[in-house]
Amino acid sequence: MTNPFFKNYGPIKLKDIYKVLNINNDNNNKTKIFDITDLNSASIKDITFFHSNKYKSQALVTKAAACITTKNLHHFLPNKCEKIIVDNVLISTAKVTEVLYPDSVNDDFDNSVKEISKIKFKNKVKFGKNVLIGSNVKIGKNCSIGHNTIIEKNVIIGDYCSIGSNTIIRNTILKNHVKVLDGCVVGKKGFGFFPNNKNNYRFPQIGIVLINDYSEIGCGSTIDRGSISNTIIGKNTYLDNQIHIAHNVKIGDNCIIAGQVGFAGSSILGNNVMIGGQAGISGHLNIGNNIKIGGGSGVIKDIPDNSRVMGYPAKDLKEFIKENK
Repeated sequence: MTNPFFKNYGPIKLKDIYKVLNINNDNNNKTKIFDITDLNSASIKDITFFHSNKYKSQALVTKAAACITTKNLHHFLPNKCEKIIVDNVLISTAKVTEVLYPDSVNDDFDNSVKEISKIKFKNKVKFGKNVLIGSNVKIGKNCSIGHNTIIEKNVIIGDYCSIGSNTIIRNTILKNHVKVLDGCVVGKKGFGFFPNNKNNYRFPQIGIVLINDYSEIGCGSTIDRGSISNTIIGKNTYLDNQIHIAHNVKIGDNCIIAGQVGFAGSSILGNNVMIGGQAGISGHLNIGNNIKIGGGSGVIKDIPDNSRVMGYPAKDLKEFIKENK
């Protein structure tokens, strides 16, 4: 399961998924679907989705029992995978996700919170004034939490972690020695919705945020939880102030990211990546290992290992310097 916190209301029968999507199907397929996930992670008990040629290599080998896709893409899927043909893959995927995880659609404030001075953590955690803790929260040893911070429900904090003041965290796992500085929002739902008949259809966000050992999140940063997969920050990765990380982004180990950098959803960074301030990373990109991206750059395509790029659109650094002498 992608999110250990949201309740999965499955299994549901495949024939009922057709009904949810208003698709007439006469084969009365009673196959049980236990979860929804991405092409790579799907098992023979899961349903997945396939909406772009960019993912055809994953589609060819997916183990999913069923896949929501289009007429133009269904032939890439294995024969054993039930092809559910729709006009809009992402809206259809959202509808099925909502059936399995109805609690993930809304992101209202957590009314389970209590003042830390009145619960079990009061003698375990060093804390400031007006600190609130929600249900299903675990906190390790030698941790501190600053003033006016809310640790909402469904959070696991490891050992030797420091949470600043005026910060909100939910649906998140922090490993050991993690620092989240003042004014951050971590684990809220991402910016996932699709226009549908002049309305915006919200995509349920069933993932979490996972921040690994010895990483630091700068002041005023926002990290959205994943939609179908998780948002992940690697070990010993440092984020400067006012950085935004959208849902499903995965950042590797030993990365250094300067202030006001923005990441669109589902991009993947390797290890040892350095990014200058105010750069922007478009969605669904693969950024390799040992990359340096100059400040103010706009990255709109994949970058191979050991590259140095700058500009908009970002290009090889030597080429950029030559063009801007």
